[in-house]
Amino acid sequence: MNRIGQTIRRIGMEVYCFLTAPMVVKNCLGMLTFLGTILLLSTWWLQCYTRHGEQAEVPNFVGMTYKEASRSAKSRPFRLAVADSVFIEGKAPGEVISQQPKAQSSVKEDRTIYLTIVKSNPDLVPLPPLAGNDDYTIYSRQCNRLNIKTRISAKVPDDRLEPNTILEVIYKRDTITQLLSNNYKIEMGTVLDFVVTDKVDTDLMVPDLVCLSLKEAKFILLSSGFAIGNLIKNASVIDESTAYIWKQFPLPDSPGAQDLTIDLYLTQELPIRCQ
Repeated sequence: MNRIGQTIRRIGMEVYCFLTAPMVVKNCLGMLTFLGTILLLSTWWLQCYTRHGEQAEVPNFVGMTYKEASRSAKSRPFRLAVADSVFIEGKAPGEVISQQPKAQSSVKEDRTIYLTIVKSNPDLVPLPPLAGNDDYTIYSRQCNRLNIKTRISAKVPDDRLEPNTILEVIYKRDTITQLLSNNYKIEMGTVLDFVVTDKVDTDLMVPDLVCLSLKEAKFILLSSGFAIGNLIKNASVIDESTAYIWKQFPLPDSPGAQDLTIDLYLTQELPIRCQ
């Protein structure tokens, strides 16, 4: 046991002498200094690279035009990018309608702010085809899901078809009924006019033709049993086929009978009150 204890003491003394030797102490201190310097430099570099602790509040770009937002971003530590563009009726082209990150968010500097802006032209969407005896209510719902507005511009008495059956589809003053079987596309957000059937009434009421084109008025009158009377054109009328009705006699919704003639007053341009 004494011999083992002496051996352990001897080894301990040798290790102590080695560690306390001036050369070993100098090398260890140098190594620790080097490692500490590397650690400090790495921490400093990471802070600079990630801009640790440097954050800024995101400004509100919604409501600005893209040009205005770009000018505003130049004086701030942000970059702008357009992520999407959509058409919204009534909104000015280029207007910012949403952003990500949202306004007043705290983000690191040099962050990219993604914008959604309003596009100049609406998307084109294909209209549902007509089967030939389509109900206006059902077809209108299909159009509304495509962001297309619908309205009934005239009703024609017809005892052969159910009420509200579509007879004609009108888009921008042109009849497109026969085109709907060919994947016909129109601008999203626009309005479709419809001529539909109505119950046959022995006490017919004079239809309202004001603001319609002469072509539309002829179709409605002939379909409902009325006749075209005099065509009174003002000085602006150059082409009767593209003229509009600004006045009629008898007046709309007055009692009438089949074969009653209705006088139509024409003007070349669509009256302001009809726009």
